[in-house]
Amino acid sequence: MRGPCVDAGLIPPLVQLLTSPDQELLLQTGRALGNICYDSHEGRSAVQQAGGAQLVAEHIKCLSLNTEPANEKLLTVFCGMLMNYSNDNDSLQAQLINMGVIPTLVKLLGVHSHNTALTEMCLIAFGNLAELESSKEQFASTNIAEELVRLFQKQTEHEKREMVFEVLAPLAENDMIKLQLVEAGMVECLLEVVGQTVDGDREEDVAQLKTASDLMVLLLLGDESMQKLFEGGKGSVFQRVLSWIPSNNHQLQLAGALAIANFARNDGNCIHMVDTGIVQQLLELLRRHVDEGNVTVQHAALSALRNLAIPVVNKAKMLSAGVADVVLKFLQSEMPPVQFKLLGTLRMLIDTQAEAAEQLGTNDKLLERLVEWCEAKDHAGVMGESNRLLSALIRHSKSKAVVKVVIEGGGVKHLVTMATSEHMIMQNEALVALGLIAALDLVAAEKDFEGSGLVAMLHRLLADERSAPEIKYNSMILVCSVMGSEPLHKEVRGLAFMDVVAKLRTHDNKTVSHQASLTEQRLTSQS
Repeated sequence: MRGPCVDAGLIPPLVQLLTSPDQELLLQTGRALGNICYDSHEGRSAVQQAGGAQLVAEHIKCLSLNTEPANEKLLTVFCGMLMNYSNDNDSLQAQLINMGVIPTLVKLLGVHSHNTALTEMCLIAFGNLAELESSKEQFASTNIAEELVRLFQKQTEHEKREMVFEVLAPLAENDMIKLQLVEAGMVECLLEVVGQTVDGDREEDVAQLKTASDLMVLLLLGDESMQKLFEGGKGSVFQRVLSWIPSNNHQLQLAGALAIANFARNDGNCIHMVDTGIVQQLLELLRRHVDEGNVTVQHAALSALRNLAIPVVNKAKMLSAGVADVVLKFLQSEMPPVQFKLLGTLRMLIDTQAEAAEQLGTNDKLLERLVEWCEAKDHAGVMGESNRLLSALIRHSKSKAVVKVVIEGGGVKHLVTMATSEHMIMQNEALVALGLIAALDLVAAEKDFEGSGLVAMLHRLLADERSAPEIKYNSMILVCSVMGSEPLHKEVRGLAFMDVVAKLRTHDNKTVSHQASLTEQRLTSQS
C-alpha cells in the first residue's frame, strides 16, 4: 500500500498536518508517515521532498522536556517515524545528523529514562545513526556515555542489555567516546556482567559474557582509555583482566590475552608487565592450547607476546623465560592467523639478539617451514612475515652457520624476490641479508644467486629513479660483494652497471654518492 499512497500524492498533505497544534492529529500523522517510510524507498523519498523529517525533528526538540504521558507517547511515535525514515539509508541518516537530532535524542534518553517504550526507540535510533562515522563527533559532544551507563545499570533483562550493547559497540570505536565510557563507569558494569555470567551455561549468559568481554577489549584500544585503566600496572581493572588468563573459560582467556596485547602498546607498560610475570601466564595459556587448539586464543596470546617483545630490554628476559621454545610448538599450525603472529613474535624476539638468532636460524624445522611459507601466495601476511624472519635470522646472527642452513634450505631465491617488494623496509632487509650471505659464504650461494637473477635485479634497482637512497646504497654494496664470484662477475660485466653507477656519483645523498665512487673504482679495477 505504500507505493499507491505516494503515487496518489498523499505525502505533501500529510506532512502539512505536522504543523497542526492538535496532539492527537500529530500522533496519527506521525504513525501514518512512519508506516509509509517503513522499508520503502519511494515513501522515504516523498517524505524527504515534502520536508517531513525536518518538521518531526523540530517537534521532538520542542517537546523533549515535557514528561506528560500523552507527550511521551507522541515522542515515541515521532522517534519511530525517524527510525523508519533513515533505517539502512546512509544519506538520510547523514541528513538527520546534520539537522542535529543526536543531541536531542540523547537529551530524551536522560529526561525520559523511566519510559521504556521511548527509551527503546531512542536506542534503536542511536543504533541506526551510530554506524555513520560523521555521527561519532556529535555523540562525543553530548553526555551519551553517562546516559548509556546509567541506563545499562538499570537493566536486568538480557534483551534490554543487548539493546544497550548494540549502541555501545559502534560508539566505542571512537577514542573520545571510549574515554568517556571509561570515566562514566562502563568498565565496572562490564566486569559485573562477566562476574554474573562466567559460570552460566544458558545461551544468554554465554552471549552476554562474549559481548561484555569483547566491549572491554574494544575500550582498551584507545590510548587514553587504556592508560587510565592500566594505572601504572596497579589498576583494579588491569588486575581483574589478568585473572582471566588462567581461567577455564575460552572466551575469558581470549579477552584476557587481547586485553594484555592492548595494554602492551607502549614500552613502559610492556616493561612493567614483563617484570611482573605476565609472560609466564601467557606461556602457560599457550601450552594449554597446543593440543586444545583454540585458534583465537592462540592468536591472541601470540599477539600479546609479540607486543611485549618490542622493547629491547624485554627481549633477553623473554628468551630466557622460554618464549621461543613455546612459540615453536605452533610451527605445525595450518591456520594463517596463528602462523602470522608466530612469525612476528619470533622476529621481535631475535631483533638485536645474536645468540637467539643463531639458535633459531640453525633450527632445520623452522627453516623448512619458513621456506614453505615464503611461497604462501594465498596469504600475503604470512608470506611477508616469513621473508622478514628469514632475513632477520641472517641479519641479527651474522652467522655462517645460519647462512649455510638458509642456502641449503632453498631460502636465497625468496630473499632475492623480497628485494623487489613494494615495501622499502622489506627491500632493505632483504638486501642487507643478501649482502651478509655474499660476505660470509659466496661460494655456497653462487648457484642460487645465478638462478634467482640477483645481478639483473640489482641493476634494475640501481637504474630505477624511484629506489630509495638506502636501497641504492645496499644494492651497490652487494654488487661489490658478488664480484668475488667469477660467474657473477661475468654477469655484472655483461650489464651496463658502470653507466648507472656513474650517474649515482652526483646523487643528492652523500652516502649514496660516496658508495657510487667506491663501486665505480671496483668495477673499473676488475673490468
